[in-house]
Amino acid sequence: VADMAAALDEQEAIIVQGFLSPEDVETFKAELVPILDATDHGGDSFAGFKTRRAGALIARSSICRKAAVHPVLMALAEHRLSRFSAGFQISLTQAVSIGPGEGGQILHRDRGLWGGHIPRRIETQLGTMIALSDFTHENGATRVVPGSHKWEADRQPEPHEITSAEMPAGSILIYSGTIIHGGGANETKIPRLGVLLHYTLNWLRQQENQYLSCPPDIAKDFTPQLRRLIGYSQGSPVMGFYSSPTGEPGRETVPPETMFGDEPSKVGERKSGENVVDVTRGR
Repeated sequence: VADMAAALDEQEAIIVQGFLSPEDVETFKAELVPILDATDHGGDSFAGFKTRRAGALIARSSICRKAAVHPVLMALAEHRLSRFSAGFQISLTQAVSIGPGEGGQILHRDRGLWGGHIPRRIETQLGTMIALSDFTHENGATRVVPGSHKWEADRQPEPHEITSAEMPAGSILIYSGTIIHGGGANETKIPRLGVLLHYTLNWLRQQENQYLSCPPDIAKDFTPQLRRLIGYSQGSPVMGFYSSPTGEPGRETVPPETMFGDEPSKVGERKSGENVVDVTRGR
C-alpha cells in the first residue's frame, strides 16, 4: 500500500491488478448484468447514447459491499483525503456498460461536480473504476491524461497526451478528482463493463444520494463500517445529526449511528490527536 500511495501521489492515477478474484468478478457480473439489461441507455453525450448505467450498488451487490471496504481502498482514501477532512465517505456507486459503437466520453475532471468552487489545493475525492471485463483501447478503456492535475483549468489535452487505462478484468484504476479522464470509444461488438466506486470528503455532498439508494431499512443489515461510509455518520461534531420525526425518546439531535445502536464515530478528533474544532475556529 505504501508503494501504491507513493505512485498515486506522483501520477494521480494508478492501476492495481488482481483487486478482485476471478470468482468475485463473475459474481459481480451476475449481480449487475440483469440490472443493466433492464436499464435504458443514456440520454446525452456525457452519459452515452449507447451506454447503460445503474446505481445503488451498495444495496444491490454483495461484491460492491465487499469492495467498498477493501483494506487497500480504505488505506488509500485515508492517505489522500484525511488531510482535508475528519473522515471520508462513499460518493458514488455506478455500473457502466459501454455498448458497441459508443463514442468517447467528454474528457473531464470529477472535481467539477462541485461547480469549481473548491480550491485546487483541496483534493475532493478518490475515484476508482473496477474492470469486470478486460479493458482495452478498442473497447473503451478509460482514457486518462497523465500530468493534467498540474494544468490550468482551461488547458485541453492534445491527442498524444491521452492514454488508455488498459487492464485485465479484476483490476482497478484508482485516480484523483483532479486528473482529466473519460470513458473511451467502444469499437468492438461486445460491451465493456466496469464499476465506478468513488470516495469524497465527509463534508461534501455525495454525488449519489445514498440515503435514498440505501435507506435505513436496507442499511440496517450492513456492518457499522459500511453504514458510516455511505453517510450514516456525522461529518463533524455538529454536522449530520438527526432527530426522530416520530419523537422517539433519546433521538433528538443525535448522531445517525444511534438509529442502529452503533457507537458514534469520533469525528472531532484526527488520529494525531489534533482537534478539528480548535484548528478551524475563526477561519
